[in-house]
Amino acid sequence: MLLIVLVLFLCPLFQCQTEDAEVSQDLENDVIYDMDLNTTARRVSRQVRTSLNKETKPHILELSVQTTIISRYAFTAVSCSLLNRHSAAAQGVFQFYIPTAAYISNFTMIVGGRVFPSQVKAKEKTIKKEGGENNGKPKKDSPEKSEGDMELFRMEVTIPGRNRAMFLLTYEELLQRRLGRYEHVTSIRPMQLVSKLSVGVTIVEHSRITYLEVLPLRNTKTAASNGNGKKGPPVSTVVKQNETFCKIRFTPNIVQQAKIATNGMLGDFVVQYDVEREMGIGDIQVLDGHFVHYFAPKDLPVVPKNVVFVIDTSASMVGTKIRQTKDALFTILRELRPNDHFNFVTFSNRVRVWQPGKLVPVTPNNVRDAKKFIYMISPTGGTDINNAIQTGSTLLRDYLSSKDETHHNSVSLIIFLTDGRPTVGVVQSPTIIGNTKTAVQEKFCLFTIGMGDDVDYRLLERMSLENCGTMRRIPEDADARAMLKGFYDEIGTPLLSDIRVDYSEDAVEYITQHLFTNYFNGSELVVAGKLSNRSSDSLHIQVTASNSERSIVLEKDVSLREQEQETERQLVEADAGPNADGYVERLWGYLSVKDGLKDRLRSQTSSERDNYTQHATNLSLTYNFLTPLTQMIVEKPQVIVDGTLAEAEPTEAPPPHESSNQLSDDDNSLTPQSLYRNAPPKPSSGVVQATSGGHKPNKKSVTLSKTSADGDPHFVVEFPHSKLTVCFNINGEPGHILRLVSDHKDSGVTVNGALIGAPAPVGSHKEQRTYFSTITILANKPSRSYIEVTPQKVILDGRDRMILPSGSSISVETAHLGLVLIANTNLTVTIQGTIKFVILFHHYKNPAPYQRDHLGFYIANSKGLSKDTHGLLGQFLYEDITLTHIPGNFSTAGKNSTTETLEKNVSVSSYPALKLKDRTVTVLKKSRRIYSGKQTVDCWFAKNNAAKLIDGQYSDYVVSHLFDTGDRANETNTH
Repeated sequence: MLLIVLVLFLCPLFQCQTEDAEVSQDLENDVIYDMDLNTTARRVSRQVRTSLNKETKPHILELSVQTTIISRYAFTAVSCSLLNRHSAAAQGVFQFYIPTAAYISNFTMIVGGRVFPSQVKAKEKTIKKEGGENNGKPKKDSPEKSEGDMELFRMEVTIPGRNRAMFLLTYEELLQRRLGRYEHVTSIRPMQLVSKLSVGVTIVEHSRITYLEVLPLRNTKTAASNGNGKKGPPVSTVVKQNETFCKIRFTPNIVQQAKIATNGMLGDFVVQYDVEREMGIGDIQVLDGHFVHYFAPKDLPVVPKNVVFVIDTSASMVGTKIRQTKDALFTILRELRPNDHFNFVTFSNRVRVWQPGKLVPVTPNNVRDAKKFIYMISPTGGTDINNAIQTGSTLLRDYLSSKDETHHNSVSLIIFLTDGRPTVGVVQSPTIIGNTKTAVQEKFCLFTIGMGDDVDYRLLERMSLENCGTMRRIPEDADARAMLKGFYDEIGTPLLSDIRVDYSEDAVEYITQHLFTNYFNGSELVVAGKLSNRSSDSLHIQVTASNSERSIVLEKDVSLREQEQETERQLVEADAGPNADGYVERLWGYLSVKDGLKDRLRSQTSSERDNYTQHATNLSLTYNFLTPLTQMIVEKPQVIVDGTLAEAEPTEAPPPHESSNQLSDDDNSLTPQSLYRNAPPKPSSGVVQATSGGHKPNKKSVTLSKTSADGDPHFVVEFPHSKLTVCFNINGEPGHILRLVSDHKDSGVTVNGALIGAPAPVGSHKEQRTYFSTITILANKPSRSYIEVTPQKVILDGRDRMILPSGSSISVETAHLGLVLIANTNLTVTIQGTIKFVILFHHYKNPAPYQRDHLGFYIANSKGLSKDTHGLLGQFLYEDITLTHIPGNFSTAGKNSTTETLEKNVSVSSYPALKLKDRTVTVLKKSRRIYSGKQTVDCWFAKNNAAKLIDGQYSDYVVSHLFDTGDRANETNTH
């Protein structure tokens, strides 16, 4: 038994001996990794292998992180599969770092063959208990839960013996432009080597991509690495790019992972890019009644700045912190511009001002003296945050109110840095926040920086947010010098101030933040809104601002129809996938929630706070975002004595900390993000059954009709009333997407299929073969949902969003949609209780050159589809057809004629034809094999790409993309 376990454990290593057999052999002989997700992997000698094999920690079989970025808005889907190889139940842990600015929009678990969806609901008001509202649970600020701009999502569940668990998580974020680049970060820290690891980033932009770089793997505590000791992208990275589209894949095998980090802590996979910008009003995108406006002007003169640095010099700053802070300040001093003015304030128990009562210009002597002042700083004492802010604000406020004209047309700001909480003087956060706002008087902006683990980040965030600034956190043991310098670079070059963006009042509503205090070089201002007048042809845009020389006014009338058509065209060309549908609206929802939370923090009265709270909560629920105002409910898997799962009841978890996306990992309650995008379902409809072994859905329960499109593809249509079966071929082109069923206006159902190509077999009369590689089923009534099927996976997105491998057996039941997946065999989809489609999976273990993994589509039950249904198959569902014979001569008689003969070139009385509507179609008698070759049917075959049999012609059934629900093909034949 021990040998079997070792072989099972080491098999991924044998499979990955492709690049470095020597390293793989070392791993096999000398190293066995403890799969405890709560500790780093450790090296163990051979003598203790027996005790290690008693470990019951599940192993990560597969980790996939796939991101699609559409015009800066990123959708990320994480899929993690764990295997418990042991007979006893074991605790499985799924944890993943997500960006702090992101909102989780989807979470579900498949444990022991059962799917556990989650539900989003508004957070209920709770009374704080003595000892803290989190009852000892880590907050967002906690070091073990946060890494700089990343935040830990953690879920722990019990996995039955010899079973699997799959965790599906998605989140969304708007990428921020900093220093002239957008940056997308994927954290890869599974804490063990993974048999199958895949990271993908797809970028679809409206403008030309001018800069693209995949950085070496980045870790906040160690130097960046790419796994081969050289600069450049990590090993195994593949980049494909054109002007506006880019696809990046990172798929290191287990040996390549071990070269980077043997404990699975690979680091951050970082992609940076930027796009081309035209001078003027900026980039406008319109889609589905919403718009987004990106404004990032360039080549403007730099506005002078007045800056006061307020630096914590308390005893806790001693050592590395103060040394790195000094290094950063030395660098910043060298980069101050001649027209800038500056000063320094340091604080601990007492506050010290470098140049009392004034700001000094940037001269060589002043810079030299400032460096001496910084060099002499010595940490000691406590932390008087309130007095420090008051002193710095008074210094800058008095300078701005002086008669000196040099500060006009300039930007003023305070940069405040601390590593701790207030311990001296005023220590109550509400008082400090109020005092700060009073001292600033809306005359300048306050930017705050927190260093390390013992910082009240909520206090710093409130201080900066209420005074037109931002907050940045620097993790413990991070390179503080580089991060401080980077933050200063972001705000060190102001180009515009007092920016206002206005739109036609009668054309838009619910616009997001459109007043901005400053615009800094390398950043970007983003405004989104809803179009209130859909019939309006144009949108008037006006941008007003000030720079160092004058006031600026930019105006433009934008054609809404042209902009929407251009947006749709580019999405189709890039094949952006399902995330493209409604991405502008979701971006608007994302920004609106952010704005609502900021307004809530800035509110002065309880009624204002309640209004902003309700508004932000409603938006969070609409888009299923996990925000400080929402909480999640999920069923908790319970394993009974025999090792199987007990029936679970929905359990409501206590809400997470208000500033956190972190989910509770309490033993009695789980609070993951809901996978529901629209109205949350009732708990009773959330339980869905699945199996990855054991009890599988009964294959015999699947009933198929003959009406189908399968194979090359061969189409078969059954006419029950006429007791006839008709067949035809469609010789499509690879890449074409065919409309199979179209009833969008009535039942709301549409089915499309995408073709892929393959060489024809030797000796075939065809030039190529085509197969269905993807089939989408869209149901828009009573609410929108879709199913996207490929030979490898099934994506269900409606009330649920799940990404399920085709190799699993799962059944899902919701109010209007049912799904039964038989592993690698078929998928049955039931819509509104009656409409039923079946998709067959065709996989080849050793495919010939002309074979491709593909799908077959069958209409099992058409009840519920209207009589106006169309499409290559749908148009025949309610039609009658008759078989007739047309008089004429055949050069060769055979089984298709009504008289039999043994000779050639003789006259025959008639030949067969079908009458459909007002058309007559000549046919031949043929046989077709359907249901994966398990059944043969006799059918009447219509030649020439089904000419005259189908309405219109082949091109009428080619649609623009897989999610196209547009007008159906012509219903009458024009030939």
